[in-house]
Amino acid sequence: MRHAIPAWIRIPVIFLIIVGGMEYFIDSGKNFAFVEYPILQLVLLIILLFLIAAEVVLAAFENILFKSLSPEAKERYMAAHEQRMKKYDLKVIYRKLMGTRPISEERDLELDHNYDGIKELDNKLPPWWLYSFYVSIVFAFGYMVYYHMMDGDSQLDEFEKEMLAAKIAVEEYKKNAPDLVDAESVTFLTDPADLEKGAALYQTNCMACHAGDGGGGIGPNLVDAHWILGGGIKNIYHTISEGGRAGKGMIAWKSSLKPAEIQQVASYILSLQGTTPANPKEAEGEEWTEE
Repeated sequence: MRHAIPAWIRIPVIFLIIVGGMEYFIDSGKNFAFVEYPILQLVLLIILLFLIAAEVVLAAFENILFKSLSPEAKERYMAAHEQRMKKYDLKVIYRKLMGTRPISEERDLELDHNYDGIKELDNKLPPWWLYSFYVSIVFAFGYMVYYHMMDGDSQLDEFEKEMLAAKIAVEEYKKNAPDLVDAESVTFLTDPADLEKGAALYQTNCMACHAGDGGGGIGPNLVDAHWILGGGIKNIYHTISEGGRAGKGMIAWKSSLKPAEIQQVASYILSLQGTTPANPKEAEGEEWTEE
């Protein structure tokens, strides 16, 4: 078999098999193993050089042994080599797979059927087709046992499991990715660092309309219990993100602030509840109570 496949094909195939084995057994996340662990690049280079060296050494060794043979032994060796190579002749393999027979044997295959000079031959099915049919029978039996006798997961079951696993993965990812927060998943931040950042953003973007202490100005009072578009962290986040009432409310800040920044501002505004501003504006909207 080694002599039937050229070295320039054999070496890359063996090398790719080794690389594939490394990728399969080494956990490297979404990256290739040799990218995640650069040391593997050196290992693969050494393996490739070893394969090339092994081929060179084996070829040299065979050449030396061949030259050491007597003329009669060389003839026997070449005859045996040619005989072995016939096993790997692509034309022979093709004929075996197709099950074809030479034209000289066509008379032996003729049937008694004759249609206007067109004769029917008793050709057997091609071996590749026949073996594929046998494999399909074995597969069908295994399929029947797994899905109909052992209650294996159907495609719908597998889909639902994968969707559930994906949903859990997304929720877990959202916990560690603050900029993916939205009005449904937002929570009230109590960490002093977040409130400090929220205060800085408020002073930069909100103070002009709502006053520095939240007492209100052009915009409504933010420290009382009345809210025009609803109170609570979710409503305040949504109002900041999407904007106020059409034609009379504030702009949508989602194009200027990141989701995490909007959450920080909304949390800071809620932290102002119960404080006493210097010049509070009269209450607007309805009194908000958390359900």
